[in-house]
Amino acid sequence: MTANYCVQRYLLMTLDPVHPGAGGYRLGRVDNSIIREPGTRLPKIPGTSMHGAARAYAAYLYETPEAAGQSHDKIDKPQENPICYTFGYVTKNKQSNKQNAFSGVVNIFDAHILLFPVHSAAGPVWVSTKERLEEAGFTVEDAPEEDAPEKNEQATLTWSYPHDKRLNLGWLMLDVAPQTATITPPKNANWGSEKPWQTVSKRIALVPDTLFSAIVNSNLEVRTSVAINPETGAAEDGALFTYEAIPRATFLTIEVVLDDYIIDEKRPRPFPTEKTDKGNPLPGGKWENPLDVVRAGLGMIAHLSVGGMGTRGFGRMKIIGDPLEKDPLASESQEVQA
Repeated sequence: MTANYCVQRYLLMTLDPVHPGAGGYRLGRVDNSIIREPGTRLPKIPGTSMHGAARAYAAYLYETPEAAGQSHDKIDKPQENPICYTFGYVTKNKQSNKQNAFSGVVNIFDAHILLFPVHSAAGPVWVSTKERLEEAGFTVEDAPEEDAPEKNEQATLTWSYPHDKRLNLGWLMLDVAPQTATITPPKNANWGSEKPWQTVSKRIALVPDTLFSAIVNSNLEVRTSVAINPETGAAEDGALFTYEAIPRATFLTIEVVLDDYIIDEKRPRPFPTEKTDKGNPLPGGKWENPLDVVRAGLGMIAHLSVGGMGTRGFGRMKIIGDPLEKDPLASESQEVQA
């Protein structure tokens, strides 16, 4: 059973390229760029995109697709609907014509890149930094410290590689550290037992934090598309455009916060529930609390995608293992599995 307030961290892996569009054109490398952090220029998937997708897909599972929209007047009792309870709702009072709004009980934050796939002369590698992995709850051993002089010139690998050779990451060549790093997932999570992690963990290259953004941005997937004239079946004149995406097999982390502090004990709480609004068995099993609703919605992204270009084969992501549940007042070493 989950407390009224807690934090969960998910580990995600992209199954297709993901295009979290920035919403406009620009002059530069591509026409349609993706959203980036202002300071680091690292691509991310906004929490608004993840929130909207999770809500819509959970609403489909519960067989109340109208709960996914901006207005919920068609729902008879939104306060008793687990989708509306979890994500919030807006209804209009028919007599006073005023809106009644409930903000919901979960916060879904941005998804940040943890491990990024890059082609190298030694084959595919997943690039990350010691700081990012430790922040996500991993234990990193035998990697240079942040202030180590040699760190700015070396890549620390998790597999054996000739130390007299350099690791070629396309336009960038880095010396290889003499020691091999060991990266261990959070102790009480089962991320390490998942096959994607077992495969990737043998091919991780830890790079300086100052180089991570440049490596990611120079290895994003870039595609070219063109509109087709339905009459001629040929490309429309002047309709060629390019767009970038976070590539397949990228690992990201995202945090979900539950804030379900109930002041009014008489307020209806639509949990637990085992059936949909139509009385059918709930796909995936019983929902005990709002976090189960979020997980069900995020899990559907593996089939229905998030971000733009979904009809062109973009946007699917899968959850790796179970979410790691954190005590917000405890240190990283005290995290426990949800």
